[in-house]
Amino acid sequence: MKRLLLSLSFVLCSLSVGLAQPSTVVHPWQGKRVAYFGDSITDPRNKAAKKKYWGLLADWLQIEPYVYGVSGRQWDDIPRQTDQLLKEHGQDVDAILIFCGTNDYNNGVPVGQWWDERVTQVEYGHGQPKQMVTRRQRTPSMDPTTFCGRINIAMDSLKRTFPTKQIVLLTPIHRADFHANEKNWQCDESYTNQCGEYLDVYIDAVKQAANIWAVPVIDWNALGGLYPLLDEQALYFNNADTDRLHPNDRGHERLARTLYYQLLTLPCVF
Repeated sequence: MKRLLLSLSFVLCSLSVGLAQPSTVVHPWQGKRVAYFGDSITDPRNKAAKKKYWGLLADWLQIEPYVYGVSGRQWDDIPRQTDQLLKEHGQDVDAILIFCGTNDYNNGVPVGQWWDERVTQVEYGHGQPKQMVTRRQRTPSMDPTTFCGRINIAMDSLKRTFPTKQIVLLTPIHRADFHANEKNWQCDESYTNQCGEYLDVYIDAVKQAANIWAVPVIDWNALGGLYPLLDEQALYFNNADTDRLHPNDRGHERLARTLYYQLLTLPCVF
């Protein structure tokens, strides 16, 4: 009984100390330097929202944003954005976020394949002297005309240029009609593009790229909560009649809040 009472006293003392000294959680991205690659939704010059998701994260987390997104750009522009970041900041950046792919879908870029495969010879020995054996070998496809090839080219460049930096992929978000003018009239995601693919094929490819290149992926398409195909969701977009592609201030705030909590689970520096 005496031992039991002593044990209970110890537990209560431990709890009281814990209650008196609550731990403070510091967001791992607080005050960091983050580069943002992408297209018009990231582009500072796009007027659909006064403050983009990256600007809100700067306010909430004091992140210093390096923004390289350009309207209309596709995954084949990511190597250029990588080079620009290196030119302007060198290695003085903590992490890179890539939000791209919706324009590849709209422009009908073929999805392609991740790997080129060949039959070759390689040295191998297990329980016996090494010898030349025949094996199939795959290497990343570097075809700039396909979506998978473009991602491979970009990730190869990023992993070589910024080998120690955190790189995070963001999937494209849902999209509905965008009618800028008669020469820029884009249909919603319920239609296939020119090569017969739906948007979700490109979203899935970004998720696959995360596994292939060992980087985290945040599924903004699912987690962001924006679904412009419903009229009731048009309140998150630039114009209910002509632009349900670009989020407005309210849409960017919802995306930013989602990203805030998702990034809480990821280290920014190593």
